[in-house]
Amino acid sequence: MTLPDRYFEDVYGASDDPWQFETSPYEAAKYARTLAALPREHYGRGLEVGCSIGVLTAQLAGRMDALLSVDVNEKALGRARARLATHPGGERVTFARRRLPDDLAALGGPFDLVVLSEVLYYLSPEDLERALDGLLERLASGGTLLLAHWTPHVHDYPQTGDAVHAAALRRVGTGLRHVHAERHGDDREGYRLDVLERAD
Repeated sequence: MTLPDRYFEDVYGASDDPWQFETSPYEAAKYARTLAALPREHYGRGLEVGCSIGVLTAQLAGRMDALLSVDVNEKALGRARARLATHPGGERVTFARRRLPDDLAALGGPFDLVVLSEVLYYLSPEDLERALDGLLERLASGGTLLLAHWTPHVHDYPQTGDAVHAAALRRVGTGLRHVHAERHGDDREGYRLDVLERAD
């Protein structure tokens, strides 16, 4: 079952930065690798799903003309809005509360870049398939799809990062090509990163 909104209300109710996005050396290194893996220096329209408190958002903002960053939690979005209010490039970012796959139609598109960082393993296998299909429909021709997810098992997540990336990679050859892959860490603290491009 996809994790309900209440799960994230409890998480953000207990901490303003529950995953230490602001302070963790692990997160900082992962963000650096995420940005380095993007095949283009600049994008037109971007979509970031699961922006949380906006730490990665702030780093993406300077590399695109317009960025839509979405999350299911209003407290997280409030912190992200405050972070970007005075950040260079913050005026290019629009924030919205959205839940995938139910709110796919509200995303609009097409997007030249879709970033899925630490978000898809919260979805059930069925919702993941719907979300991936809907996001790929909104990916512009030649557009970039980047996935980065924690790979160790987490007991209350519906899926692992590896399962999520495997689902995305099953779409390679049907309008997508796989252009980059890397894996870091181990089974206690690690993540994988995959970059795909729309090839039609």
